[in-house]
Amino acid sequence: MPKIFLHGSGHKAASWNETISYMEHGDDILCPNLSAILNGKEADYPNLRASFAEYCSRIDEQIHLCGISLGGILALSYALDHPKKVKTLVLIGTPHKVPKAAFGLQNVIFRFLPESVFENMAFGKKDTFILGNSMKNLDFSNKLRDVQCPALIVCGKKDRANIKSAYYLSNNIKNAELRIIENTGHVVNEEAPKTLADLLDGFYGTEA
Repeated sequence: MPKIFLHGSGHKAASWNETISYMEHGDDILCPNLSAILNGKEADYPNLRASFAEYCSRIDEQIHLCGISLGGILALSYALDHPKKVKTLVLIGTPHKVPKAAFGLQNVIFRFLPESVFENMAFGKKDTFILGNSMKNLDFSNKLRDVQCPALIVCGKKDRANIKSAYYLSNNIKNAELRIIENTGHVVNEEAPKTLADLLDGFYGTEA
């Protein structure tokens, strides 16, 4: 049963490499680059959501979904839309609703950054703005109890933007467990790859 790991907007698929290298069974893990699955479509959230659904539809069996940040949002959305397809769900540093104030501040900062800064991010400067603006009203608050699969909620203790959401997700998804990682910020898969790998191995070993 394949596992699909989804990166955040600030990174690419390679951000999972070190975490996967520590996992006991990494040969069944797929790490798509989100920009690639769009197949040239505009990088807004509806297109990204539809493109990811199409990507998953090519897999005939159930899947394990794991996402960080934007990847977590996509994973959560897909699990709600296709409950019978998703075996387990892992959400890392994932907001249950998009914080408008923080998003607005981020857009102001991004506006003054050169294009070169975005080379190592999921999308270029223009597409990052398009995606952000198309997501500003996202809110899963009233849908979380519809998640049917077992879920693991992970957050770095220093991830101030998402720590409250981590508790909210774990309290409102009926079959969820919460793990807070000490001395770690938002990018858990790069800041604490071995700890995350151990958590994932334990979770998948229980839910396989």
